[in-house]
Amino acid sequence: MRELTFPRTVVIGKGGLEYLKHVGGKRALVVCGATIKKMGFVDRVVGYLKEAGIESKTFEVEPEPSRETIGKGAQLARDYEPEWIIGLGGGSNIDAAKAIWFLYERPDMDLAAINPFIRLGLRKKARLICIPTTSGSGSDASFATVITDLREERKMELANAELVPDISILDPDLPMAMPQRLVADTGFDALSHALEAYIANERNDFSDALALMAVRLIFKYLPRAYRSPEDKEAREKMHNAATMAGMAFTQSDVALGHALGHVLGGIFHVPHGRLMAVFSPYVIEYNAKVVSERYAEIAKAVGIEAKTNEEAVEKLVNMIKDLRSKLGEPASLSEAGIKREDFEKRLDELAERVTKSVVLPSNPRALSLENAKKLLQYIYEGRRVDF
Repeated sequence: MRELTFPRTVVIGKGGLEYLKHVGGKRALVVCGATIKKMGFVDRVVGYLKEAGIESKTFEVEPEPSRETIGKGAQLARDYEPEWIIGLGGGSNIDAAKAIWFLYERPDMDLAAINPFIRLGLRKKARLICIPTTSGSGSDASFATVITDLREERKMELANAELVPDISILDPDLPMAMPQRLVADTGFDALSHALEAYIANERNDFSDALALMAVRLIFKYLPRAYRSPEDKEAREKMHNAATMAGMAFTQSDVALGHALGHVLGGIFHVPHGRLMAVFSPYVIEYNAKVVSERYAEIAKAVGIEAKTNEEAVEKLVNMIKDLRSKLGEPASLSEAGIKREDFEKRLDELAERVTKSVVLPSNPRALSLENAKKLLQYIYEGRRVDF
């Protein structure tokens, strides 16, 4: 048995932000970042809330928000007592809104206590609205929140079905402001979610349908969204695809790519989506030993013709590598800017942390400590995974 959880309401299409004029309540706390404020998005949200008769306060978070920042936001929420928590921006802002909301609702619990197997008892004080301005994390529809523990140099992998937002607003005007590099990074983040959702051990009919549709949309529209900033259709389709991918992995899970990404991102601070661009082909090569038929189905869905599963996997890997190259993404950890000395110094630690990631059990192929170390070395050097 698996409990499937989706946002109660998903608002799509031009003018989506205006939905805020029709929500009830008296107070809202808007969690955002400095860039989002400068772009005027916060003013628009606050304006629509005012039209609804809702007063608001804003709380600004940094990229990859820390536990300390979340604690400050939760204290503000307890003092202000909002009936809505609103996450506005990229994945970091939305993840922060979820974590702040949790601590506001449950001051008796520690952030680290969040896991998929307990009831949190949320929505006694407030509900959650998420408004993504980037097209990658899928956090506006997912059960996950990733928060940085600065002291331990790690990303906390936290997930629970109750963290799925009440309302997700996908206004296609918002991602139009994304610069080219962010389009590429977030696009690969969304692609990795869909790819991993489709091969995760807890996959099911619902996650499969969403993951395949997301993959189709991403391969079709990500190159256009990257190449032509004014392409409204491509930006809108990518925005929808990212949320679909977030829905998909919430019903199944992410796997090895995110185990790698969370560990290396926490230590080396390479943007998450960029790491997903690096990892995706290697993860497919590693997992194809046991789920080649699943990757062959993905390949078929994006128009790849092949006589065998092995041929389909090879062509899918090459298709991803080609997309990665066209979008200017690194092909190895070395190209991602991680110095060999730093990598080798921490290799044993990296491998151990990857094997202990909470998402690794979702991966269809087991990963020993020895193989984790070997895989990391292959990815650093850009070698084809042949074991």
